[in-house]
This record gives sequence, structure tokens and C-alpha cells, in this order.
Amino acid sequence: MTQPVVSTKNLIKSTVVASVIALIVLVCFILPAEYNIDPTHIGHSLGLTALANKTSEEKTVAETATPSNQQRDVIEVVVPAGRGVEYKFQMTQHEKMTYEWKTDGEPLYFDLHGEPEGDTTGYFESYAIATLSEMKGSFTSPFTGSHGWYWKNNSPKPITIQLLVNGQYSVIGLKQ
Repeated sequence: MTQPVVSTKNLIKSTVVASVIALIVLVCFILPAEYNIDPTHIGHSLGLTALANKTSEEKTVAETATPSNQQRDVIEVVVPAGRGVEYKFQMTQHEKMTYEWKTDGEPLYFDLHGEPEGDTTGYFESYAIATLSEMKGSFTSPFTGSHGWYWKNNSPKPITIQLLVNGQYSVIGLKQ
């Protein structure tokens, strides 16, 4: 049996035919289904443009699903000399907050913690305990309740904290 010989002419002809078929598939099927571009109106007749519209609708729903209770606050807290204060936020389980706080340079003992809503036993859960002059991070509430910081000033002068928060919460405020 002899092998068929492929000529250059046949190879070029096959390449041109394959390219034309690929272009037809692109214009008639892929553009209408993916990008809602339908110059031939074949995509609309076949229902392919509905696929592109569905993708746009899904994006709209995803954008709408972002929390509407997102807020941003800049809060100044003064911790008196030799005393401690708490600053709290009410958060529902799985709500998120980003935060950054800093003092005027003096380090403070702090405890970032939360207390479950309705708990009468005095239980609280600490998330971070340290002595620092600033801290930056994010927080996702593990349970519904009040969450925030206790700062203790061991110095002989008041220390001012600038607290920047962004997320899903409502401010409870200062507790002394």
C-alpha cells in the first residue's frame, strides 16, 4: 500500500478552509454566547445571546450581594493615666471588620476580645493580647455579640488612640 502524498497546494487549501470554519464558529456561536455580540443574528435565533445576558445578570446579583451595612469610622479614644477603657462594636456572626489603631507613640496593654450576645456568665473570648503602640488587621466575628478592645494605660499621662475601622458593625462605643 502506498502512502498518499500531500502537496503544498492541498495543505494550504486545508488551512484556509479550517480558518474560514473557525471564523464562522467565532462569529455565529462564540461571540453571541460569550459577549452578546451577534452581527449575523444567528446567536439570537439559537438562544445563545441569552447565555451572555445570564452572565451579566449573575454579575449584577453578585455586586448587589455586597453588604449594604458596610461603614467606615475614624474614632478618637482617650485612655486616662493609670486607667483602662473598652471600645466595642456590635457584630453578627461572620461579619467582617478591618481596623488600624495607633497611639501618639506610647505603648498600651490591650486585649482584643468578644462577648457573646445574651451571655450572663461573664464569658469572653480574647483574640489578641499584647502591649503595642499600634496594630493593623482584620477580624471576622466568630459569634454574634460585642467585639472590641480593652486598652490599659500604665503611664502617668493620658494617651490618645486613633482607631480607623471599616466593615459590617454598629458602634456601641466607649465603656469605662
